[in-house]
Amino acid sequence: MSRYSALGLLRGAFNGQKHWQPAWRDPEPRKSYDVIVIGGGGHGLATAYYLASVHGVRNVAVLEKGWIGGGNTGRNTTLVRSNYRQPQLHNLFEFGLKLWHGLSDELNYNVMFSPRGAMFLGHSDADMAKLAELGDAMRCDGIDADLLTRDQVEKVEPLLDFSRNARFPIEGAVIQWRAGTARHDAVAWGYARAADALGVDIIQKCEVTGFVRDGDAVIGVETTRGRILAARTGICVAGHSGHVAGLAGLRLPIESQTLQAVVTEGVKPMVQSVIMSNSLHCYISQSDKGGIVMGGDPDNWPSYARRGQPTVVEHAIAQAIGLMPALSRLRMLRTWSGVTDMSFDGAPIIGPTPIANLFLNGGWCYGGFKATPASGWTYAHTLATGAPHALNAPFSLERFMTGATIDETGVGPMPNHR
Repeated sequence: MSRYSALGLLRGAFNGQKHWQPAWRDPEPRKSYDVIVIGGGGHGLATAYYLASVHGVRNVAVLEKGWIGGGNTGRNTTLVRSNYRQPQLHNLFEFGLKLWHGLSDELNYNVMFSPRGAMFLGHSDADMAKLAELGDAMRCDGIDADLLTRDQVEKVEPLLDFSRNARFPIEGAVIQWRAGTARHDAVAWGYARAADALGVDIIQKCEVTGFVRDGDAVIGVETTRGRILAARTGICVAGHSGHVAGLAGLRLPIESQTLQAVVTEGVKPMVQSVIMSNSLHCYISQSDKGGIVMGGDPDNWPSYARRGQPTVVEHAIAQAIGLMPALSRLRMLRTWSGVTDMSFDGAPIIGPTPIANLFLNGGWCYGGFKATPASGWTYAHTLATGAPHALNAPFSLERFMTGATIDETGVGPMPNHR
């Protein structure tokens, strides 16, 4: 750190950072825009950024009812990967993973992407057969996947329980070495700053309360800060997709559920990669601050509450301790919950709605954070052109009427779209 930087930090510590410039403007909403993006989370901000940077559409407003980073973007577990079996899914997430690898340079903001590897453990011969099929499907599309033996897994994660009487025997794993984690709030801040620099208006504390209609078309929104008109409007509000779409009279094939996670006190490095088990439905990683992050299934009933049931997170912790007994000696620091919008086939919805000029990005289930760059890129294309990008074309809302669903759980050991 330079002497100037050190002095700047010291001065900021004594004056409450009053000399620091805001990372983005706090504008008053205009009367109209070319595009309105409802939702100032990672997906909404990424959409606005790519609208401006890729498509040259800069008369854009991002409307956020709270503050940037206060929703699901700040309430996830930071996992980034593309190891899905269905080609529609792994092609979309792989495109996003490639963007992740250059995102800090793209935004000129350190999103703390750490490609430490993400592995799915196999606990039986049947598990290993499915993991081999997963790896084959990925490699057929040029995506990296290595099948590991039991001994190879032990070299990567020696603290897993490899004893003969292990509660969950480990037979091997499939790993994607380019996968890893990123800092969730840094992603939101980086996209917000970059979008603002291109002229996008980021308007916080501006809740959408209704839609302005001209016949069968949406031509704007009603908000707590007045009416705002737009040629096109995109919904991008994660677990509240059903509620916001309902304001336009649109009923979605999704259900909002609470998803919990937990982090322990900080410790020295003990988890080298991201460890996942779909047979157990739990995952383990270590944050940059040393805390062990754990999570599992959602609460499995409809809810908009940002508080989960202790029995659900207790179950995930018990499974994690069964995999790595040393975790039992750590103290839990805190838990948190987010609201996820679970689509009926476990895949996202990105594209137009039956209402003219109204578009939807939602239904991400567990997979929202890792998809942030790909979601924003493809949604920006859709909003700018009115037509889907090739990568998000399979994820249309109408697939639920035609039967062209994308059900990852039906083809491999991938029921959890984290």
